[in-house]
Amino acid sequence: MRNTGTLKVMTPADDTIVLTRVFDAPRRRVYDALTRPELLKRWFGPRGWNLVVCEVDLRVGGRWRFVLRGPDGRDMGMGGEYRELNPPDGSVHTEGYDDFPGESVVTTVLTERDGRTTLTGTIVYPSKEIRDAVIASGMEHGAAESHDRLAELLAATAAAA
Repeated sequence: MRNTGTLKVMTPADDTIVLTRVFDAPRRRVYDALTRPELLKRWFGPRGWNLVVCEVDLRVGGRWRFVLRGPDGRDMGMGGEYRELNPPDGSVHTEGYDDFPGESVVTTVLTERDGRTTLTGTIVYPSKEIRDAVIASGMEHGAAESHDRLAELLAATAAAA
């Protein structure tokens, strides 16, 4: 599977992945979609997957826990802790997957210009081996589809407003 073409993926260091995507929405709406469970449940995950557990304690030191269920009924769990919250500019949190070793640190920066928001997500892994295992798992395709679903949600909620 491949990236749908809307998400830019770079590996600037042996332990790092940087994801960049532009959304046609103000950063406040993008930030809300990244942090509010009722919105996360509508877009998070690749097509065909559902967010069946979405627990968010949105405060520094607060924990989050997601479980995605795939079309084959398989669950994929993940969670972490919020280290920094800077609404609507971004956040820093840890992220660990139930089936992958190690914990990464994810820094999300939202930059708005002319009503459009660029999301830059920098993910730092404990090692090159773990980063490479994540890449090999199909992460790029899944992340691209998930970001496409976020763009669709943002367009739909803008139309409804």
